[in-house]
Amino acid sequence: MSEETVDQGVIQAIVDRLEKLRLPMALQLQDKVNKGETLNDLDLAFLENVMNDSRKIGGMLDKYPAWQPLAARMMSLYNEITTKALENEQNSSNSS
Repeated sequence: MSEETVDQGVIQAIVDRLEKLRLPMALQLQDKVNKGETLNDLDLAFLENVMNDSRKIGGMLDKYPAWQPLAARMMSLYNEITTKALENEQNSSNSS
């Protein structure tokens, strides 16, 4: 099996995970923080896993630049979530 065939299989698995798990969860977290809520330990663990996985596939994105826009949009979404979550956390501790 060629390296490109293996890469395509890995990419398909990543896209499947994105569609079925990561994007729905990210949208739930976005909704949560947009309502002013803070993230719990499970939410933070999810985001940590996403960041760890992102580091692992960085080289693959260099090899297949067609996937870079999707990766950039997802990273932007995660950045928006974490920025808003931090703001909510700071607001929560200031009002206590």
